[in-house]
Amino acid sequence: MTTINKKEIEKFSKMADEWWDPNGKFKPLHKFNPIRIQYIKENIIKNFNLPKNNEPLSGINILDIGCGGGLLSEPMSRLGANVTGIDASEKNIQIAKLHSKKNKLKINYICSSPEKINVKKKFDVILNMEIVEHVEDIELFLKSSSNLLKKNGLMFIATINKTLKSYIFAIVGAEYILRWLPKGTHEWEKFVKPEDLKKILYKNNLSLSKLNGMNFDIIKDQWKISNDLSVNYIAKFLKN
Repeated sequence: MTTINKKEIEKFSKMADEWWDPNGKFKPLHKFNPIRIQYIKENIIKNFNLPKNNEPLSGINILDIGCGGGLLSEPMSRLGANVTGIDASEKNIQIAKLHSKKNKLKINYICSSPEKINVKKKFDVILNMEIVEHVEDIELFLKSSSNLLKKNGLMFIATINKTLKSYIFAIVGAEYILRWLPKGTHEWEKFVKPEDLKKILYKNNLSLSKLNGMNFDIIKDQWKISNDLSVNYIAKFLKN
């Protein structure tokens, strides 16, 4: 059994050289990054009652699943966390290793999926950001992810809701009209409703503690946290 969707891995491997180009194929993720970094940082500080200093996440062990080229792993490392980034694409891991070395960051990058990774420790925080809509078996993926999380640990998931609006905005709008993303980046059938996510994680001893929408403000040209869950949303789960 595997969570690796070979077609998805090939698709992202082909674009791997562009991970760190803010105007390349991952431009939407670069725009997305500030708001998700802020959301993750604030919620980790609050949950673990950490001091607010230059490296507020010092001592926190984070696993970034589907880390890509390291767009989220690197900021988490700069905030003081001990970061392990995993991705099923060897090309993505090579790019991530090279970039972190160039920036003198100590990040443990491994080419693996959550069900196959061989690590002794469990993590305080797991990041599943913009990944669940690309995996082969979401139930196995989330079960494997939760097995890697400590008791009272946090799992963050950012994904796309399965609604008519998400089809219009995330596929027709983003891929075909605005050309923000390459055509074929997303498949509507693989989008996940928050209630379905909640049900799967409840079976794996995780309870929902926060759920927010994420919307793009065209006037300000930036993403913001909102109450509108109809397209993009971000959730925080607590391991019981």
